[in-house]
Amino acid sequence: MKVEDVSYLSRVLTVLAFAAAMGYLEAAVVVYLRALYYPEGFSFPLKLIPSEIAVIEIVREAATIVILLAVAMLAGKRFWERFGYFLILFGVWDIFYYVWLKVALGWPASMFDNDILFLIPLPWIGPVIAPVLISILMTTIGISLTRRLHCGLEFRPPVLSWMLGSAATILILYSFFDFSGAVSKQAAPDDYKYPILVIGLILYGISYVVAVLESGRKKKNLTQSSQSR
Repeated sequence: MKVEDVSYLSRVLTVLAFAAAMGYLEAAVVVYLRALYYPEGFSFPLKLIPSEIAVIEIVREAATIVILLAVAMLAGKRFWERFGYFLILFGVWDIFYYVWLKVALGWPASMFDNDILFLIPLPWIGPVIAPVLISILMTTIGISLTRRLHCGLEFRPPVLSWMLGSAATILILYSFFDFSGAVSKQAAPDDYKYPILVIGLILYGISYVVAVLESGRKKKNLTQSSQSR
């Protein structure tokens, strides 16, 4: 194995370890919150928590994203490399968050149990399987992207990739947003929109494949152009 490959593998493993540890910290906070507000076990409808605690929780979530971004900035040197590491960090962090909750609380009992996923800019609610599937895709694309860049290959997403990725993001956010008032009105959440999730995941995958294919085509054209000179 080349020295460069060892360096890349070491960096990826370090990023994975950090993300798994961050997942534990996230799960630990939720264990404390549930001990305080759901001693009988977490379920919907949600209980209202004091506004000052809600503000602290929102800022904590924002701080977590900043931490993941900072580590991605340190792990990569270029924009797309850093983006790839952020995808790995976020995906593994989210997956291990549920792994540690299962270890600590035996929850979720099912991958289809509803959870409150995020609070920024609106409450996100959905079954556990939804963020896990998204995180698996993020991790897979992140590893593929960083490996591709490590090998010296190009990555230049065309306009079509940006359009597909933007559409996927809008659809998936829509599927999570709490339109039923499950948080503010302490109501039961709406049935989750699985078809929208599936379409969003497919669009994300197509967006990345199109970007890879187009980047390879551009690289080939540039090589042929330079050789013809």
